[in-house]
Amino acid sequence: VQLQASGGGLVQSGGSLRLSCSVSGLIPDDYSIGWFRQAPGKERKGISCITMTDGRTYYEDPVKGRFTMTRDNAKNTVYLEMNGLKPEDTATYYCGFRSGSVYFWFFEGYEHWGQGTQVTVSS
Repeated sequence: VQLQASGGGLVQSGGSLRLSCSVSGLIPDDYSIGWFRQAPGKERKGISCITMTDGRTYYEDPVKGRFTMTRDNAKNTVYLEMNGLKPEDTATYYCGFRSGSVYFWFFEGYEHWGQGTQVTVSS
């Protein structure tokens, strides 16, 4: 399984960006995609995830209400719509793949990773 993340960039505070994560290779019928981010000097943290079979999503508090994950099963692609961006959202964003649906332990067990895309929010 390979993941390709894209869509990062430089945006002003309050602006919006949409990240994409395309999945290719030997893809099982049931899998989930998570978005993680890593700011300079900090550890990587999960912020949202989606189960591809039923579209169920989960968001961590720092992004809840501002970020939205959607999926296009036909394209094996997920999107992260980021609105109301803040300088503290500045980070490298990674998408991760895990087999199966996610109903708890939302950010555990990810087996494959995209290369990361940089998001910079200026104040």
